[in-house]
Amino acid sequence: MIKSKITLMQYIFLIHGVQMGVGVLTLPRELAENSGTDGWIAIIICWFLSIAASLVIIQIMKKYPNGTILDLLSHYFGKWIGKASHVIFALYFALLANVIFIREALFIQAWILPRTEIYIFILLLSIPSYLIVRKDISILGRYSELIFFMTLWIIIIYFIPLKHANWLHLLPLVKEGWEPILNTVKTSIFSFIGFEIAFFLYPFLQRKEKASMGIVIANTISLLAFLMITIGAFVFYSPDEITQYKEPTINILKVVEFQFIERLEIVFLSIYLFVISTTVLPLMFMTVFCTSQLAGKQDHKRHLFWFLLVECMFVVLFPPTYERNTILQQYIQQIGLILAFGLPLCLWGYVWLHGLFKRRAMQ
Repeated sequence: MIKSKITLMQYIFLIHGVQMGVGVLTLPRELAENSGTDGWIAIIICWFLSIAASLVIIQIMKKYPNGTILDLLSHYFGKWIGKASHVIFALYFALLANVIFIREALFIQAWILPRTEIYIFILLLSIPSYLIVRKDISILGRYSELIFFMTLWIIIIYFIPLKHANWLHLLPLVKEGWEPILNTVKTSIFSFIGFEIAFFLYPFLQRKEKASMGIVIANTISLLAFLMITIGAFVFYSPDEITQYKEPTINILKVVEFQFIERLEIVFLSIYLFVISTTVLPLMFMTVFCTSQLAGKQDHKRHLFWFLLVECMFVVLFPPTYERNTILQQYIQQIGLILAFGLPLCLWGYVWLHGLFKRRAMQ
């Protein structure tokens, strides 16, 4: 029984927050490596694909509005498929949360506290994570909404380096043809992954008739953020120079100077940690939501405690590196594409055929 409810604004910012993550810090470089300064076109293509998949998800959930995707699968395919879906989604969200959680710690180590061990960051980040995620989804919705408006000023900062921009870097358009751009879609589509949490958010939404509009707005906000940062990096750096930086989104801020701040990029990253948390925390919630539902429990606090404990033990036993984290991210990316794009399409086809045959049987 769904007790907690979220508003349309919270629904929008939850989805948008999950999409932002840490990918935006490296996205301009990854696009430039694959298709040069035409990479921003791939972002628009990915936006169209994510919108299409998102709307399909909403159409599916309309068939079972009072339950999550786990309840819907149990309803259509039986108890055992439903339990298997609990395990699959729990593992997916857990691995995705693990990748981003560790990447967040790696960024802190690389840019702010290079002599501090990773497990210290994970331990310190786990404390506020537990305090927020132990509550229900409405608290997470309020948190995502607060962080969005609290960090909105970051957009203004990114306009300052544009005084050094050379807009000719973007010309000519489609200089290498469409093939490199289409190949880049495989890389940039991962930045939009996150809208699949609508499978779980839909039953909590107060005004379900606004679900389609809300998910389109969430994807569009992410599109505007990705385009602004990517195009800004493309016109600031030369086409060859941008590929030399791991996180060009942070490096670009080195040219911004204030009398009262010496290294603005450090301040930016410290504030951006809140944005990253709007990605990690909902993923943690979805993980323990699936496991607690599988165990038949309504309270997920104990599951969350064990999840965070395992995270801390994992980084102690297997000290992470940037390279290992990137490899694991690539594997999760493939799984994410299946669950975010493949599953909705297949499930929508099945639900449509199921309803068609049922109507014919009743005639």
